[in-house]
Amino acid sequence: MNQANIRNFCIIAHIDHGKSTLADRMLEVTGTVEKRDMKSQLLDSMDLEREKGITIKLAPVRMSYKDYELNLIDTPGHVDFSYEVSRSLQACEGAVLIVDASQGIQAQTLANVYLAMASDLTIIPVLNKIDLPAADVPKVSAEVINLLGCKEEDIIKISAKTGEGVSDVLDAVVERIDAPTGKVESKTRALIFDSYYDDYRGVILYVRVVDGSIKKADTLDMLATGADGIALEVGSLNPAMSPKQELTTGEIGYIVTNLRTTRDARVGDTVTVRRNAATEMLPGYKLVKPFVYAGFFPVSNDDYQDLKDAVEKLSLSDSALQFEPENSPVLGFGVRIGFLGLLHLDIIRERLEREYDLDLVVTNP
Repeated sequence: MNQANIRNFCIIAHIDHGKSTLADRMLEVTGTVEKRDMKSQLLDSMDLEREKGITIKLAPVRMSYKDYELNLIDTPGHVDFSYEVSRSLQACEGAVLIVDASQGIQAQTLANVYLAMASDLTIIPVLNKIDLPAADVPKVSAEVINLLGCKEEDIIKISAKTGEGVSDVLDAVVERIDAPTGKVESKTRALIFDSYYDDYRGVILYVRVVDGSIKKADTLDMLATGADGIALEVGSLNPAMSPKQELTTGEIGYIVTNLRTTRDARVGDTVTVRRNAATEMLPGYKLVKPFVYAGFFPVSNDDYQDLKDAVEKLSLSDSALQFEPENSPVLGFGVRIGFLGLLHLDIIRERLEREYDLDLVVTNP
């Protein structure tokens, strides 16, 4: 795909302002997902996300719209997951800012706007839920104009639930957001903005190719950790994985690697390929500092190794997680984990208990 026809953007908002619902409508309007496969909050793949009605993990997806390739990253809204948002912003040129027309601008809206401004992104303001009886469009429009310094006509008024105005948002993404400006002939550099561990396939990276290209079977080098591996498969997410021969400049996609440990592929690291190796890293991420610490201990000491392995796997997809072994005279061997907040702690505890079938004792944070 020619770079001029690529648009990379993410959706940012306060929690519960309708990000995932707008992402659903975009997938419908662009025909990315068949009507029969559609379900609400399609990009929220975790059971926990559906139960609590919040986005925990960012989710990239590629859509085709009027000859353009649109790469969308759906981000979380809660402050405990703001690190996920900052990583998404690094991989994009623009952001769609959603504000609930009935609630107005809230704390996390501001925090995310400042993150987007710091990354120098084009911001498209969108007023959602205009079909609600409590919606106060003029008042909230004035708040948005005051915050962004934009004009009244720049604000797109939509209802993500009914689908009204969604195609206007897609048009605005194409018209207002810049195309990527990577160099095709340059040494290959790609930014890892997310990664996770698959039990059957190993470590899977979500990357944004900044310069050059990555082909299937290329030998990969991680510039920060010094690890190397092989690209067993590359491709795009729509929303399921669809393999391709190569990822080219400006594109967002995934790489299935043969890396076996989570420490080799840190989020924010730069990936290059042996046949066209770069030495200079992309401006990466800062290491995140935890605010809340708690000790996690297995009910039976026999499960200590399982707990350690589970935390290691989780820490790959959640780079805000920091942990070290801990020993308590009463509870035995365990792991001390640092979190960004209490919701973060709650989610990790539930994921360890559900996904890895562990019985845990958690100390007071």
